[in-house]
Amino acid sequence: MNLLDILSIDCIRAPLVASDKLGVINELVDVLAGTGRVKDPAALKEAVWTREQTRTTGIGHGLAIPHGKCAGMTSLAMAIGKPKEPMDFDSIDRQPVKLIVLLASPPDKTSDHIQALAQVSRLMMMEQFRQRVYAAQSPEEILELLRSQQQATPAAGKPG
Repeated sequence: MNLLDILSIDCIRAPLVASDKLGVINELVDVLAGTGRVKDPAALKEAVWTREQTRTTGIGHGLAIPHGKCAGMTSLAMAIGKPKEPMDFDSIDRQPVKLIVLLASPPDKTSDHIQALAQVSRLMMMEQFRQRVYAAQSPEEILELLRSQQQATPAAGKPG
């Protein structure tokens, strides 16, 4: 799976307007809705927020990956947000987050959903790449970093 297949420049918000967890989730769902990737933004917001309350998606190292499945989705979609300042996301390492990657999918796309989550996690575990993304100042810069990293490691998203 290539993350660039489910992400476009208009789905990256840097900096985010919101500064709290619920606000960021709502803002990123609205970004997806604004591009026509979400038919029922309210249902997706509820799905992602419900998932978030079950267990935090602040996975550590400054990254949060809120995600949810919703019948209003026709295909997998991703939005990325970079807060103005690192923010509290109830992360497992108790550190503030510097990047939020929202992943949304239809209920019947579990395999694709898991692959995308795994790929984002793998990319962000690369220290140098992570630091470059955290230092990025614009959506264009974030997208270019993802593009160059995907080209450098084309097998990263392939099963097996």
